[in-house]
Amino acid sequence: MRAVCKGSFPRVRHSKTPYSVIGSVTHLVPQYILRYDLGDFSHYAHFSGASKTRPIYCVPMNEEQKKKVAKAFKLALRPIVKMLLRYGIGYSEFAEIVKTVFVDVGSSDYGIRGRPTNISRVAVMTGLTRKEVRRLRTKLESGDDSISVKSTPITEIIHRWHAEDEFLDEAGRPAVLPFNGDGLSFSELVRRFGGDVPPGAMRTELKRVGAVVEEADGELRVVRRTVIPEDDTENIVTGIVHAAYPLLSVLSHNSDPDRNDEGLAQYTAFSVNIDKKDMTRLRRICRDRLSDYAESFDDLFMAYESVNDTESRNYKGQTVAVGLYYFEERDKRVSYTW
Repeated sequence: MRAVCKGSFPRVRHSKTPYSVIGSVTHLVPQYILRYDLGDFSHYAHFSGASKTRPIYCVPMNEEQKKKVAKAFKLALRPIVKMLLRYGIGYSEFAEIVKTVFVDVGSSDYGIRGRPTNISRVAVMTGLTRKEVRRLRTKLESGDDSISVKSTPITEIIHRWHAEDEFLDEAGRPAVLPFNGDGLSFSELVRRFGGDVPPGAMRTELKRVGAVVEEADGELRVVRRTVIPEDDTENIVTGIVHAAYPLLSVLSHNSDPDRNDEGLAQYTAFSVNIDKKDMTRLRRICRDRLSDYAESFDDLFMAYESVNDTESRNYKGQTVAVGLYYFEERDKRVSYTW
C-alpha cells in the first residue's frame, strides 16, 4: 500500500498504544509544492486505511471551539515546557518570549496594504497594553532575537563529500579518497570546504565520531552521512529549528483560509495497538526506513543544488525541508485520542 500526497492536507494513515512515524514536506513559499511517494510505512497488513482531513479554516470560534484548540495547544506545550525547565527557563522568561512573538506576528501578518499593523490594533488583537506592544516592538527592531543554527566544518565536509560531483565515484557515491595526492584527495576536499581546519585534524575528528573509516592503505571512506552534535544545547536548537518549526509552519499554512494553494503535504502513520514485545524490532525497522527516506530526499535536494549558479547576482535561494521522525508516547499523564 502506498500513499501519495494529493489534495488537501494533512492526510493520516492509521491502524489501531500511540506509536507513529511522521513525514512532512515543508516549503515556505506556497506556490511551489513538492509531492513525494513516501512508500510503505509498515510490514503489517493491518497497517492500512487512509483518511484525509479538510483544512481547518480560521473562522470566529465559539467558546467550545476555543476550548478544543486550547486543549490541543496545552498538549503540544508539555514537551516544550519539559525542555524549558531542563534548560533553566522559567515561566517569566517564557511569557516574555510568547508576548514578543504575539507582537511580532500581529504586527507583520495583519497589516493593511503591506504596512505593519499599528500599535493600537496589535494591542486589541493580543490583549496586551499599547505600552507593552511599543516596548516589545522596540525590542524586535533591535534585532537581538535572531536564531542561528551552526554548520560545523565536519557537517560541511560530509555534505560536500556527498554533493560535489568530482568527489563522487562512477556510481554517484562518495569516492574513497587518499589523504594526499596530486589529484583529488581528502586534503583537497578539506582545503576547499573546511575553512582553516588542517586536513589532519579533520581526519582525526571524523574518525572519532565514526563518520570516516581509514583503510589499511591510508585511504579514507565516509560511512556516515550525519553527525549528532555533542552539545545538547546546539542539538535542541537544531531540532526545534529544523523539525518542530517546519511542522508547525505546515499546520499554520494549511489552516489559513486565505492561502492560494491546495495545502502542503503532511503525513502521519500511526498505530495504537503495538505489542510491547515487538517494540525493539519496530524501532529498528522504522529507524532504518526513515534513514533511507532522509538520504533519498537529501540526494534530491543536492541534485537541484548542483544545477544552480549560487554565485549569480539573480540567484534567490529558497528553504525546503522534509521532516521524518519516529515517536513513542511515554508521558503517562497525557490524555488524548488519536
